[in-house]
Amino acid sequence: QVQLVESGGGLVQAGGSLRLSCVASGIIFSINTVGWYRQAPGKQRELVALITSGAAPNYADSVKGRFTISRDNAKNTVYLQMNSLESEDTAVYYCAARPPGGASYWGQGTQVTVSS
Repeated sequence: QVQLVESGGGLVQAGGSLRLSCVASGIIFSINTVGWYRQAPGKQRELVALITSGAAPNYADSVKGRFTISRDNAKNTVYLQMNSLESEDTAVYYCAARPPGGASYWGQGTQVTVSS
């Protein structure tokens, strides 16, 4: 059974930082493209960052220079370091893992709230 479990969300003031973590089980983590998406109230889910082993990460324009995605294949974990947080970053953040040619698996999400 595939499981993706996010942690690290919370309430932070604008300008602050948070680090999200997502631990995967039930998949061959190293071959998956993994990433983070977010969904704000009343908005569609959007890509935040993706990373594939051996390739450069991809970021949404809105987070470039502020967020950093990384992965530790030995720990089946993907991270999202979020700095200089803005109120517009408030959303539920979801971890996703997609095997080559396959459908994505999703975590349950973790709430990030940035107060201005």
